[in-house]
Amino acid sequence: MPNLCRVQELCAEKPVKNLRKSLFYNKVQRFSDRFNKSQQDAFLPHVESGLFTFVGATTENPSFEVNSALLSRAAVYVLQPLTSDDLKQIVVRAQDIQALPAIENEALERLIAYADGDARRLLNTLETLSVTAGQAKVETITDAWLLQVLGERMRRYDKGGEQFYDTISALHKSVRGSDPDAALYWLVRMLDGGADPRYMARRIVRMAWEDIGLADPRAMQICNEAAQTYERLGSPEGELALAQAVLYLAVAPKSNAGYMAYNKARAFVKQDGTRPVPMHLRNAPTRLMKELDYGKGYRYAHDEEGGFAAGESYLPEGMEPPGFYAPVPRGLEIKIGQKLEELRARNAAAADAPPERD
Repeated sequence: MPNLCRVQELCAEKPVKNLRKSLFYNKVQRFSDRFNKSQQDAFLPHVESGLFTFVGATTENPSFEVNSALLSRAAVYVLQPLTSDDLKQIVVRAQDIQALPAIENEALERLIAYADGDARRLLNTLETLSVTAGQAKVETITDAWLLQVLGERMRRYDKGGEQFYDTISALHKSVRGSDPDAALYWLVRMLDGGADPRYMARRIVRMAWEDIGLADPRAMQICNEAAQTYERLGSPEGELALAQAVLYLAVAPKSNAGYMAYNKARAFVKQDGTRPVPMHLRNAPTRLMKELDYGKGYRYAHDEEGGFAAGESYLPEGMEPPGFYAPVPRGLEIKIGQKLEELRARNAAAADAPPERD
């Protein structure tokens, strides 16, 4: 890392009186490309002492790229997208200096929508239109001519940027909130913006497992089949399957009980010690293991009444039932909850029953 080594060498030297290093990055992304978050720690004491002053600008959220310690010592100013009225003022100014011919209202609205709140994009587009209109001797920009010049260009996302993740978040929350229209809108927004449909398919499958779960197991099947359909048909035909899957997810009964149970189990195992597997649950494929009582006393559930070994314990010895999974009273989990209550009652009855005599 020659750049980082040189910085450390400079910092190790005795600072010259009144010396200040000002590093300007017109893209914060450049900074993060040169120095990862661990390496950025080397700058921290020298930023605090005032030896280094960082000035940067980016179109994305700097918290994705810059060490949080450095960021906490910086003043962050957020510039919001320009409004339609602001962008129209730019067009008017271009026309005032005769850099742009007259433009129809419908074409102007399409142009403003294409700029999507970004003055740089608008200025670049106006320059293209000015040159093209001059060459074609166009006196008035119509909507049809504008479409011809812009072609099929559409709003594009930076796949690593904040807007991309904000939009996928909006899609996920619309599905969770059971709003099919909003869910479909955000899906189409992302596809229209150039998001990879295969990425969208993966996220849709994830939504099915996280927010619908066992309340409607068909949701996972439909999402998997939608992903397979896209692989077979491609765009744009296969995108219809993704849209249908999103609509189904939005109207399906919701449950995050499985998702929450999994997270609780992970947290429990992470902080808990390694408990031994009870002897009756151990595998005994060899004679020696059987002599050591591996698997001894195990009750084969299929041989028990109702296919359930009432009173049997499957947790490590001394571990209380953690209650990870709590079905919600929606969809199929209504029946799952009823089944679990029945099994718990049978376990309780078996525990209260007197022991059998030999």
